Amino acid sequence: MPGYEASIVDDEGRPVPQGEIGNLRVKGDSIMAYYWNKHEKTKETLFGPWIQTGDKYYQDEDGYFWYCGRSDDMLKVGGIWVSPVEVEGTLVRHPAVLESAVVGKEDTDRLVKPKAFVVLKEPWKASDELADELKAFVKDKIAPYKYPRWIEFVGELPKTATGKIQRFKLRA
Repeated sequence: MPGYEASIVDDEGRPVPQGEIGNLRVKGDSIMAYYWNKHEKTKETLFGPWIQTGDKYYQDEDGYFWYCGRSDDMLKVGGIWVSPVEVEGTLVRHPAVLESAVVGKEDTDRLVKPKAFVVLKEPWKASDELADELKAFVKDKIAPYKYPRWIEFVGELPKTATGKIQRFKLRA
């Protein structure tokens, strides 16, 4: 968009290599000046003329920007960013899955791994065998480290009035 620039940076503000997930920063005349009565939040968000949006993106080889998720929803698995949106999108490609939500859960070694909450098209078909099938399905479609280590079948996902998944309830 004319008059605006976008950049993807790491947590220290350095540009990330193309294809790597980082923090989206945008520069343009209409970015906010500050948060009202929230000095610390302003310092966390504004970097000179740049605003850090709170979203994780990557840029492909053609220069297009791809949304991966909100920064506070992203998972760091084995030192690599994992987008819950990508895992969810893969799960819903399975014919048995109606919808899904992915959050982080610590394993026995206190390392964060993906956990999926899955709503089935036919809920009575929930089983350990289907959970294993879904794990294998995800491993086959995207990078294996992104697959959910746990799958919990649920009747519905907690959502706001506008239909946004309330991940904080799933993390609790």
